[in-house]
Amino acid sequence: MKIDNLIDRLRSRVPGILGQKDFYRFSVLLPLIKKNGEIHIVFEVRSNTLRRQPGEICFPGGKIEREDYNEKACAIRETSEELGIPEESIRDVIPLDYMVSAFGTIIYPFVGTIDNYESIKPNEDEVGGLFTVPLSFLLNLQPEKYKINYQVKPEDGFPFDLIIGGENYEWQARQLEEHFYLYEGKAIWGLTARILTHFLELVRTNSVLSK
Repeated sequence: MKIDNLIDRLRSRVPGILGQKDFYRFSVLLPLIKKNGEIHIVFEVRSNTLRRQPGEICFPGGKIEREDYNEKACAIRETSEELGIPEESIRDVIPLDYMVSAFGTIIYPFVGTIDNYESIKPNEDEVGGLFTVPLSFLLNLQPEKYKINYQVKPEDGFPFDLIIGGENYEWQARQLEEHFYLYEGKAIWGLTARILTHFLELVRTNSVLSK
């Protein structure tokens, strides 16, 4: 192979995330509604019968399936299925920054509006309950912050003899800051809080409420 041919082949490709074919991909929607004359954010409480994270607070969403046209279509479909509303009532769906997790997942968050909140009939197999929080309350709330430290632990048989420093190699410490938003006895944290924090920062930066 000639080097010019190799460069031409590489030049035509669109770069992505290294190893993304092995990642699990999920889409979620941060739903906005009008309630009592102001903007509210809708949160789900996961059903206690679910195997993963039962009873935790989240946004509607799920794994991107083959039939989903794109990440946005997945967010709309999952929201429709979980809240029991037609896809047509989910409007103005806009992408937020996506997240790549060190645990092999890519999360594509979106924000969108929902018409006729009163018509929602949650899927009881997935949703144990719903509640809303005024956007104005969250914008004025300082979340509690705590750090999680991750420890590097190589598996048995790891080839320390092949790396400089061997068993005394100085692994880079990893740390994650968790935000906790507390509202009427409920704790919003984890992935949901990270998406919420990002959205609130966008609202503050762009002065959306002042327009």
